This record gives sequence, C-alpha cells and structure tokens, in this order.
Amino acid sequence: MTNEIDRARPAEPRGRGFAADVLDGLSRPEKRLSCLYFYDAVGCDLFDEITRLPDYYPTRVETDILASHGEEMLDGASEEAALFEFGSGSSRKTEILLERAPLLSLYAPIDVCASALDNARARLAARFPHLRVSPIAADFSRPVALPRDLAEDLAGRRRIGFFPGSTIGNFAPEEARGLLLAMRLLLGPGGRLIVGVDLKKEPSRLIAAYNDARGVTAAFNLNLLARINRELGGGFDLSGFGHQAIYDERAGRVEMRLVSRRRQTATIAGRDFAFSRGEAIHTEDCYKYAVDEFRAAASGAGWLPGRVWTDAEALFSVHELTAPLQ
Repeated sequence: MTNEIDRARPAEPRGRGFAADVLDGLSRPEKRLSCLYFYDAVGCDLFDEITRLPDYYPTRVETDILASHGEEMLDGASEEAALFEFGSGSSRKTEILLERAPLLSLYAPIDVCASALDNARARLAARFPHLRVSPIAADFSRPVALPRDLAEDLAGRRRIGFFPGSTIGNFAPEEARGLLLAMRLLLGPGGRLIVGVDLKKEPSRLIAAYNDARGVTAAFNLNLLARINRELGGGFDLSGFGHQAIYDERAGRVEMRLVSRRRQTATIAGRDFAFSRGEAIHTEDCYKYAVDEFRAAASGAGWLPGRVWTDAEALFSVHELTAPLQ
C-alpha cells in the first residue's frame, strides 16, 4: 500500500484530475484506477487501521528500525538543516526522527491530505515548540512549488528528505527512477534522502499483508469505488466487487484488484462501463526489492547509495542516499 499516510489532497495526483483519470482508466481494455486516489478522509482512516493489523508488518518493522537507528540516519542534522517528508500523512514516523534530532528547526511535510497536514502541524507544534512546521499541500510525485517564505528560509540550509512506508514501491521501476531524480533535484547538491523499501520475501507473507482476515484492506480497496460514487455521482454497487491481492514473482510486485462478482454496468458522469463476471479493475502495484536492486535503482537516478538498515528477519530496509555535490 502506498504512503504511510502514515497521506492532503487539495492537489489531484499525477493525472488531469480525479474525474478525468477515472473515466480514462475505466475506458482502457484492462481497467485501472490510480492508487493515489485511495486517500480521501475515509481512505486515510482505513489505511491507518491497516497499519495496526498483525499481518501488516511494514509499518511495525520500519518503525522499529527508525527507533533503533534514527540518530544515525539524521546525524549531522544541525539547526541549519531542513527535513522534507514526501507523502507525510500523520507524520507519526517523522516524530521518531524528530525526537532524535533536537537541533533540527525546520520540517516541511508534503502531502495531498489537508486534514492530515493540519493535524500533524498542531500535534508537532505542541510537542516540539522550537520546530517550524511548514506544510506543503501538493502531490509529491509531481514538481513541487515551494511557498515563497519557505524558499527564502531554506537558503543556505542543508536539506534532508524522508520517504518512509515503501511508497516507492507503488511506482513502476522507470517511474521510481524519475521520482528519485526529482527528489534529488529538490534536495539539491549534498542533500540526503532516507527512504523505506519493502524487501522481497516469501509470497505467503506478502499476500497475508495485503489480504487481511478482518477485511480492512478489502474495505480500503472498495472505498475507491465508494469515493467515485460520492464525488462523481458514480453508480457502483460495492457488493458486486471483491478485493483480490496476488503476488507476481517475476515482476516482483503485489497487485491489488477489484474483481467483478457478476456481469454488471456502472454509470459515471453519464458514461456506462460494462463489467463481465471476473473482470478486474487494477488498483495498485507494490514493488518489492532486494537491497542490491534498490541501490542500483538509486544509482541510476544519480544518488550515491550509503548505509542500509534492516530488521533481523530482513523483512524491510531503510536506505541512506546522498546527492553528489556537483
């Protein structure tokens, strides 16, 4: 699943807007909806619930890694440093790092869920009164325009990026390379990026994480159709679709889908979309990496791979990347 929203959506993700992207995705021979539209207010709450499920290891394991090694990750984070977070959501994981970097004076979370940004700013301001929190309501997968006052305050500061939750896995390899390149340009020469990456492992462990017995992930997936109904006047019968998660070992990714239980038609913005029984809407890809695979991908985007922190079971990894000075 994407972003650890652990995620403010005044700006629409990557495409031309929610309605246009939905109509385009459902018009394709293999129907598809962007996972970046999962995160309305309901979706954010459901994802937060997913992160607490026993089988969903990424949040728990990454949190433990951050708690154990956060000081190393932010070593050298002086008062002059600025911490950016891409897809910040509730900023809960960032709080772990902030505790271990008491001199850091500026935090700039970037997210599309406005309520999550507001809540995080209020909570962090109370806990870290010395910290300036400057939220940026934007889609981090597109070029981010910095507010003028923030851009002025960043002059001369060392920039550190934080990208947790293995959100990088929601991007196809070539897209991930482009995203890492954009992050390098934003953080500038000498900038550092701390990024969480889910590791390849037994398929059964992966499927359990994306298809929990309590049905929370299914509700999260189906909420995408519910959002279409709420915001676009869609005609989806949610009972007519089921959640499915599979692992494509050759591609190294978990695929999430919504599968039509019967032959049916849904009307959206005056257009009819027919579904045969068993036809799927592809909603998310979650790519998994071996450590060396991700280091190679980061190098291809111009980063210098550094330290890597993992858990004892090698379920998850956190990577340090540094941008060349020139």
